[in-house]
Amino acid sequence: MSKGNADGIGDVRKEELYLASVVLKVPQKQVKVLDHPDLQDGFGKSWNSKLLSKIIKEEIVNCAIDLVITFDNYGVSGHCNHQDVHQGVRKLLQDTSHKEVEVWELISTSILRKYSGPVDIWLSLLSAKFHLSGVAHCFLNEHPRRSLAAMAQHRSQWVWFRKLFVSFSSYTYVNCVRKIN
Repeated sequence: MSKGNADGIGDVRKEELYLASVVLKVPQKQVKVLDHPDLQDGFGKSWNSKLLSKIIKEEIVNCAIDLVITFDNYGVSGHCNHQDVHQGVRKLLQDTSHKEVEVWELISTSILRKYSGPVDIWLSLLSAKFHLSGVAHCFLNEHPRRSLAAMAQHRSQWVWFRKLFVSFSSYTYVNCVRKIN
């Protein structure tokens, strides 16, 4: 939704995303970075859910998208822009009849689980199995080193604490999603 220009290096971060997509074998034509003046990256910069909903709807229609995965209401890290994207997707679901599009949200975990690395695989699988509020699925990352290599392409962000985060983050090893109805 943004090129991540909070520190004035949005063009650099955009190129880093393209480099990471190559490592992950995602075709570059499937990677789109927006630079809308009302969707600028940064804490304290709220994004309008109506605008997000409109943009997401346009992408769904233009690209024949039938599945959307978004953040949950916490946004994994508590980043306000991640939370805003979640609200934009929710707004889209409220305002339209996009029944042909499945929408799933990435489930945020507690701080303890978040930094438990591969140990959290078992907790995530159990949590998904006994998930009380609807359907949940977990995806195991069979190539965590590839994820590390992709993250390393984000050189402007690849500082010591992010290296630790990616190494010890449960999200590097397992991700659980739940369906939004």
